[in-house]
Amino acid sequence: MRNLITQVLALVFCIGLSTPVAAQIAAPAPSPSAEFTQTVGLTDVTVSYSRPGKKDRTIFANDGLVRYGEVWRTGANQATQITFGDDVQVGGASLEAGTYAILTKPMATSWEVMFFPFETGNWGSYVEKTPAATVKADVTKLNRTVESFTINIDALANESAVLQFMWDKTLASLPLEVNTDEKVMASINRVMEGPSANDYFAAASYYLSAGKDLKQAHTWVKKANAENPQFWTLRTQSLIEAELGMTKEAIATAKKSLSMAKEAGNMDYVRMNEASIAEWQK
Repeated sequence: MRNLITQVLALVFCIGLSTPVAAQIAAPAPSPSAEFTQTVGLTDVTVSYSRPGKKDRTIFANDGLVRYGEVWRTGANQATQITFGDDVQVGGASLEAGTYAILTKPMATSWEVMFFPFETGNWGSYVEKTPAATVKADVTKLNRTVESFTINIDALANESAVLQFMWDKTLASLPLEVNTDEKVMASINRVMEGPSANDYFAAASYYLSAGKDLKQAHTWVKKANAENPQFWTLRTQSLIEAELGMTKEAIATAKKSLSMAKEAGNMDYVRMNEASIAEWQK
């Protein structure tokens, strides 16, 4: 009996060795996935989507791969995701921080763009649901062909950017707005209770770039340079002084920055200061 059991086990073992083991073959996906994160002001925006190719097909048309007036998954495979790190406005509509699935309804002159609170990668599950926001994206024709569907965030500024959808010769664009000023001002007000030289410099730099109270910016940057002058902080002070019409003071400060930049071997700041001094001495 024991010999019989041994023979059976041996047979099973041999069969197991002779049976091919199922294996997955690694091959490129027809519509590769992509993910990117873009910081707009102080807000991180992350997009995850798939990128189908044109492949000599008609894309957006009444009889195209993506038909006018029909709901499109805005990519391929899984539902396209977009995540906002803070509350934002897209196309004039307010969206809370969080992750959304994007479905679109392309037309010749505009797109209807729908943002659904993300629940699943199955894009079809959103079709019968009510989106958190529906907005219209402007469409322009490109003078070049975009082979792979592309989502991009461009025209970056402190408070805004443009969310773009590109494929074939079509570009659909949505304005994206973030509340950078509120976050920066809260940070400045909090830090100014006990600021360091770096805090004074950061606050002054923001006021300069945002076109705020330059007299206050000048007060702060002078405090920064009184504590710890550097060629880049002196450069900012000279720019603020120039904006305030304090040309004589701006030139004097720029010369200090120039001297320190030469000592540090930073030729970018050497050239910037030389150019500013030449302009202000006219």
